Parts: sequence; structure tokens; C-alpha cells
Amino acid sequence: MTDHSQSTAAAEPTGRIVLLTTSHRVAPGVLSWPAWQTLHAADRVLCADPGHPQLPYLREAGVEVEHTAADAHELVAACAGGRTVVVLPGGEGDQRLTDGLARLAGSGRVSMPDLELLPGSYDLPGARLLDLVQVMDRVRRECPWTSRQTHRGLAKYAIEEAYELVEAIEDGDREELREELGDVLLQVVFHARIAEEGIPAGEDGEDGEEALGAFSIDDVAGALVQKLIHRHPHVFGDAQAETPEDVHAHWQRTKAVEKRRESVTDGVPVGQPGLALAAKLAGRARAGGVAVELPRGEGIGYELLELAARAEAEGVDPETALRAAARVYRDAIRAAEGVGTPAR
Repeated sequence: MTDHSQSTAAAEPTGRIVLLTTSHRVAPGVLSWPAWQTLHAADRVLCADPGHPQLPYLREAGVEVEHTAADAHELVAACAGGRTVVVLPGGEGDQRLTDGLARLAGSGRVSMPDLELLPGSYDLPGARLLDLVQVMDRVRRECPWTSRQTHRGLAKYAIEEAYELVEAIEDGDREELREELGDVLLQVVFHARIAEEGIPAGEDGEDGEEALGAFSIDDVAGALVQKLIHRHPHVFGDAQAETPEDVHAHWQRTKAVEKRRESVTDGVPVGQPGLALAAKLAGRARAGGVAVELPRGEGIGYELLELAARAEAEGVDPETALRAAARVYRDAIRAAEGVGTPAR
């Protein structure tokens, strides 16, 4: 009798525990079809957090949720007879529960139900950018230094980070490249967060900034998306482009219509490094078909202007070329000093 009872008990179905995870980066209520199927078919759905963001949507879908923090033993017991219990962990998961289930499974003294981790939603590409926006918002509100920064005050950091990014690219250091891209991205998100606050009409910022209207990182991203689509009619429209030169021509024509510039020099920032400025002007004149001779004069400046224009016509970035030569010069100086090449 005893052996028969034990074999009968062992043969009873042990049920299933489903841990349904969701991403906070996906809107609540947007769940996968397997997740909805499992929720509707479950014998019990448990959630310890009464403020869980999914709860209102589960109620609308007719899924009854019990607000209880069941421990591992209680969950195993709830699955007796082949029942399925779905657990909605909180945003940080439920380490206590999972550790308890692991201990029970490892003890060998309990007939464990099947354990399943079911992702109800997945992060989309770029989802971590949402985290970045949230973190930047909190830092802006709570950090004594960050909360006082302005567009003008941060301008120098944008320049510094851009140069550090270029250096990482030229060094070929992938880890450094990833970090510097993050630093450049921080400048974009930081400025966009400041811009959310705007500046009341008729009032200037503490450092003299002109009054500005409010806009957000979504406005920045939305305008960029619109620009990319509009300037790539060969990708998003019916235009044809077989070569990089065709693409460049599309880009320039579209920009000309958008900007309605009076001169090919409009929009060229004169504050950029001199060689880059000279090459940019020469490129604009050449692309715009403006027949103009290079100015002649005494001094190294005019010689550099001629070299920059020649480099641009040959498809060479004079700034990059000069930096490469300067690096070789730097290494030669260090070798003469006996200190070796700096680590990259």
C-alpha cells in the first residue's frame, strides 16, 4: 500500500510556474501573443506589487491578478495537480523568490513544477536611449552642478568631446571610440534637456543667452528623422542614385531648397579650424559652380589657403592630413627625447 501510494503521488502532474518579465522601456500593455495566451490560460496570476504598470491593462483584458507575495513553497503548492501559476515580478525582479525556488529544486526533496521564464516584451534597438533620457532628467533636477548649466556654458565641452571622438577614430581604439561616442551623445541629450525648460520671453539666461522656446529630445530626434528621410529620396522615395556622387548631389540640392541660401558660403561656420574652413569654402565654391580665383597675398595664410583648396579638390581632408603628419612629428620628438611613443 505504501509503495503504491508513493508511486501514485509521484505520478501526479506538478504543474508550471511562469515568471512573466516585461521591459520598462516598452509601453505597458504591449505584450507578446504567447504572454497573453499564458495569462488567459493560467489558473492563477500573482503580483506582489499593487502598482505594477501592467495591472490596469491586465484588468481591461479580463485577467484576474492576485496581489500577494508568495514564497517558493507556496508557489510550488499552488501548482499541485498540474496547475499553472504566472508570477509578474517587479521592475527589479524578485531575487528572494528565484533563490527560494533554486534551493527547493536543488534539495531533491520536492517534486518541482516546470519553471519557465517568459519574456512578455523585448527591448527594441535604441531602447537604452530611453534610460539615458530618464537619467539625464533626474541628474538635471537633482545635481547642484548640472542643474545650473546653460547652453553657452556647455559649448566648450561639445568642442572638446568632438575632438576626443576624432582622436579615438584616428587611433583605431574601439573601446575608446565607444566611450567618446557616449560623451558626444551626452552633450546632445544634455542640451536637449536644458531646452525643455525654455527661457521665459523677455528674460535672458544668467550668462546672457537669448530667450529661447522650449523643445525636447523628441523634437530633436523627430526633426532629424524628417531631415534624413527628406534628403534620401533614393531610399524613401522614387529618386535614383547609383553612386556616392549621385547621393551627394541629391543631398546638396535638397539642402539648397530647404535652406534657401543666398550664397554657397551660407551655413559654413567660420569658427571652425582654419584648414577645415578653407577646404569647406573651396568645396562649396566648386560644388556650386562659382568661378572664383583664390585670393593672392603675402604670408603663410595665403599659402595654407592654396594648399587647403588643392587638398579638397583632390579629395583629401587637410585637417586630417595635417593631424596625421603632426602625430608622426610628435612621435619623432618623443623618440629624440628617448621617451617612446605614447600608448594608444
